[in-house]
Amino acid sequence: MSPNQKNHFSGPRIVFQERRLPETATLAGYAALIDAYGLSVPLPRKLSATGNHHRIIKHDTWQILTPRHAPDATLEGHLTFALKYEGLDLAVLARLFAATGSDAIAAIVRTTPTGSYARRIWFLYEWLTGIRLDLPDAKGGRYVPVLDPAQQFAATGETASRYRVKNNLPGTRDFCPLVFRTRCLEEFIAMDLPGRARAHIADVPKDLLARTAAFLLLKDSRSSYAIEGERPPQDRIQRWGRAIGEAGRHPLDRDELLRLQRIVIGDARFIRLGVRAQGGFVGEHDRETRMPLPDHISARHEDLGALIEGMIAFDQAAARHVDPVVAAAILAFGFVYIHPFEDGNGRLHRYLIHHVLAERGFNPPGVVFPVSAAILERMDAYRAVLESYSARLLAHIEWAPTEKFNVEVVNDTADFYRFFDATPHAEFLYSCVRKTIEEDLPFETAFLRRYDAFRGQIENIVEMPSHTIDLLFRFLQQNDGKLSRRARENEFQALSEEETRRIERAYDATMI
Repeated sequence: MSPNQKNHFSGPRIVFQERRLPETATLAGYAALIDAYGLSVPLPRKLSATGNHHRIIKHDTWQILTPRHAPDATLEGHLTFALKYEGLDLAVLARLFAATGSDAIAAIVRTTPTGSYARRIWFLYEWLTGIRLDLPDAKGGRYVPVLDPAQQFAATGETASRYRVKNNLPGTRDFCPLVFRTRCLEEFIAMDLPGRARAHIADVPKDLLARTAAFLLLKDSRSSYAIEGERPPQDRIQRWGRAIGEAGRHPLDRDELLRLQRIVIGDARFIRLGVRAQGGFVGEHDRETRMPLPDHISARHEDLGALIEGMIAFDQAAARHVDPVVAAAILAFGFVYIHPFEDGNGRLHRYLIHHVLAERGFNPPGVVFPVSAAILERMDAYRAVLESYSARLLAHIEWAPTEKFNVEVVNDTADFYRFFDATPHAEFLYSCVRKTIEEDLPFETAFLRRYDAFRGQIENIVEMPSHTIDLLFRFLQQNDGKLSRRARENEFQALSEEETRRIERAYDATMI
């Protein structure tokens, strides 16, 4: 089919795949291509159409452009529209290219061999499919980026002379989620959160900073287990905390992931360690039939080798050219969607956040931001972010239950885990990182300063060991600064009434 031949693109409508348009309009870009070629793919978070009015409508899931924006009703027209106004959706493009075949794409390039959009489409076809088109190398046209860095976060890029483009995709064919540049993310980046963190600890004595760092590390480890609904013994929490404290020091590879899984699981007598050798899902089982009721279905175990290698390649190269928090969101949420292990995925997913931030020097040396604690306080938002993609993904996974009440995926889904829009995930993670820097870090250092002042005053009132002062402090903290009758009659019965009043005044004076 010629790239300019009219295809089966539909006319105006008010509903597309259960999404209602804000007004009657004609599908454009990815929506039109998905519709025309019958692509089974998770819909982009935002879709486009062109209306009959000369004003642009911005909606939660739609942008309705004007008649002058309307593309030609051809493959080339809608592809060009998508690249120009909607950015890259690699999952849609991969399925589209499989549907169009090579001849249609080669025809687009032959029609406009020096066109910037034609050359980008050409590169993307060969990059996604691994099929070399029967075309001579490009001879003209200035070099253009494959990914528009004004639309989406991009890597530095390497020149691809065959197409006269710069490949600035922040990943490889095996793993390349993308993030749009939103006002929210630009505002977070402009805050210079690493600078704020360094400024805050600049005047903190080293011993106090070390105690603050140790507390935050333990807080993050404990919170990461709490997110999973687990209450492991203290030694296991501390062991995982030590692993988090070393994040960024070891290169990420398959052996490192396996080492971390062994640490996070601890007792592996009833859990198979290592990469999954069967399907996986997150959800429940029907209480009567035991059939799976999945909320999320993990990547096929047959695809895990390439997906893991893709994540490793992303961390070792491309992630270093993208904003650290954005890169952390891409890697960590990509990992949790893939779910490569039978157990431990959630905690490793949050470990990867620390890994990228530490590796990139985002947090001060020796200080771990308690991101898991911030997530724990925002569990509804965290679940919503996870579901922002998994809910759209689930509808396009064909599966059957196994004899052991697991799931077996029966269609090709690898691209859905390689390529997804991680924008909501980056925005959420940035909000958590901001909280840890602007609230948790200052609070903990201030708290320890006040505690030290309290301890100094207690030592001037009565002589007692440090662990007894700690117990006294906890009792006062739990009872609004007053020592309860039970405590006065038991653990602290040796205190006189005058000593008790002085201790309570000391607490009030130092904890304000």
